[in-house]
Amino acid sequence: MRFAVKFLILSVLSVSSVAVFAQDTKPLSSQEVVSRLYQLQRNPDTRDELMEEIRKRGIGFQLTDGMRSLIATKSGNDALLRRTFEEAERRRVNPTASALPSEAEGNELLDRTRNVTLAAAGAMPDFLVKQIIKRSNAYGTTANWIPQDNLTVAVGYRANAGEEYKLLTVNGMPAPEDVQAGSDYGKYAPKGTTSSGVEYISAQADIFKAESKTEFKMVDTDVIQGRRTIVYEFTVKRENSTLTLSVGDGGVRTGVGSHGRMWIDRELNRVLRFEQVATEIPPDFPITAASSTIDYDWVMINEHNYLLPRHSQILITVNNPKFAVTSRNDVLFRNYQKYGAELKVVDEVGEDDEPADSNAPPKVPKLVKPPQ
Repeated sequence: MRFAVKFLILSVLSVSSVAVFAQDTKPLSSQEVVSRLYQLQRNPDTRDELMEEIRKRGIGFQLTDGMRSLIATKSGNDALLRRTFEEAERRRVNPTASALPSEAEGNELLDRTRNVTLAAAGAMPDFLVKQIIKRSNAYGTTANWIPQDNLTVAVGYRANAGEEYKLLTVNGMPAPEDVQAGSDYGKYAPKGTTSSGVEYISAQADIFKAESKTEFKMVDTDVIQGRRTIVYEFTVKRENSTLTLSVGDGGVRTGVGSHGRMWIDRELNRVLRFEQVATEIPPDFPITAASSTIDYDWVMINEHNYLLPRHSQILITVNNPKFAVTSRNDVLFRNYQKYGAELKVVDEVGEDDEPADSNAPPKVPKLVKPPQ
């Protein structure tokens, strides 16, 4: 399966909720937040409604470690909700620094980012990178993740040929000698969800292309990697989208629409975080939900800085005859290197590659230069 998106739930605000926003403009109290968090635990679909209220009203109390813990517990450790609370805390402490720019300034930032992103998509360097992929599954949308396996994949990217993947290890054991590099490593890996291609710059570029007719809305501010950003929501209708879902190698596929969020650096005009959710999936298609989150960072390749992925998470839900299963691929990107014959992949253990919740990290490859 080739798709990189992270599943989010968008809910429609009820008439009564809209009325509350219009009448009550006071910051949310800690008592109100606690009450809403317990409601959220019973009804996860109210998450977006709660985030909208936080953005509109702010919070009138200090965000303590105890409150952070409660937010994580009651929301299932929802990353976007936690970010929304953190930004509300920054806005409480320094309202000016966290204020949204004017609509005109927001549109100018969006236009600059569009131009820079499309230019960057056409100037990608040739490179090698190592992907460390932790795969897990959960029944339905319970998020009770059961570890499946750990994969290490070498990825080579060339502007004139695209991506090429080679499976290196499965749970720390070297892949069979007959494994070949190609456009899909899934044929050599144990059965499960695989992804390719979309993690780099192309997913962002497709959203910015004129033919996508993307609708943008400036919704919030945030801080990513110490950088001040503006958060934009976007929507692409299916008839204008290039996004596809596929099942199996050469299996059935379908075009879908999408919505999501972009975190844009206010000074550098680049997308630092990108979330995308599949929409308008045909009701009879095996995949019922698919989404991704990609975090980008600056890396040095051939003495130049490029904005490339450092972490992504892919969620895909498939309906089986008796129940639905959601698969999660958590991907780390390590050791970006210039593409070329002078580089090779050797098997070494990297301390920075140890998964945070792994007791016995697998051996993973390092991209290094051979002796001269």
